[in-house]
Amino acid sequence: MRRRLLGGLVILFSLTVTLPVLAIAAYRYLPVPATPLMVIRAVEDGAWPARDWVALDEVPREVLGAIVAAEDNNFCTHHGVDWGAVRDAYEEWEAGGSLRGASTVSMQVARNLFLWNGGGAIRKGMEVYLTAMVEALLPKRRILEIYVNIAEWGPGVFGIEAAARHHFGVSARQLTPRQAAALVAILPAPRVWSPNQPTERAAARIGIVTARMPAGLSRLACLET
Repeated sequence: MRRRLLGGLVILFSLTVTLPVLAIAAYRYLPVPATPLMVIRAVEDGAWPARDWVALDEVPREVLGAIVAAEDNNFCTHHGVDWGAVRDAYEEWEAGGSLRGASTVSMQVARNLFLWNGGGAIRKGMEVYLTAMVEALLPKRRILEIYVNIAEWGPGVFGIEAAARHHFGVSARQLTPRQAAALVAILPAPRVWSPNQPTERAAARIGIVTARMPAGLSRLACLET
């Protein structure tokens, strides 16, 4: 009985480790069909989320620059975890500030592809492992392409194409720089904030993202490879 139990645990562990790796390898070439959060939202909302996959070349550079500026300044240079951002966040908290997240785009992709919402040491450990696999198996360009296609941008709205059509009535390729900044600005609270009817707090963040966008655009060199 003990041997069977041990064997079962070994098989379970092997599947837990290897299946995500196989999926990530497949996602290098194939669109992501669904994520755990999409399934959760479908159950909560009673309908499958609106979503259309688009190639990165169909996404305005301003959207990509805004994402890098707002979500991950060192996207092109880190290897999944931005330890400098983690250190800065810890030092701010230690000095009496609020504890802010330091998740990179790669970490968000890993989390959204396979994990559930919430915290906990086990989930965080799995996130770090999956992030390492994402960075090892996918080029930066593909990581960002997956990100813009699986990110939540409103109730039942996933991906930049659905977001552009839902909030502004245009395709992703037709987004203006201001609209791009507004969409990226609501990513921290997409089911609460609106890019075209922003609250005072959301409007302030839109202004910040708009101002930082040129710096983000200058950090996109890794997308050319």
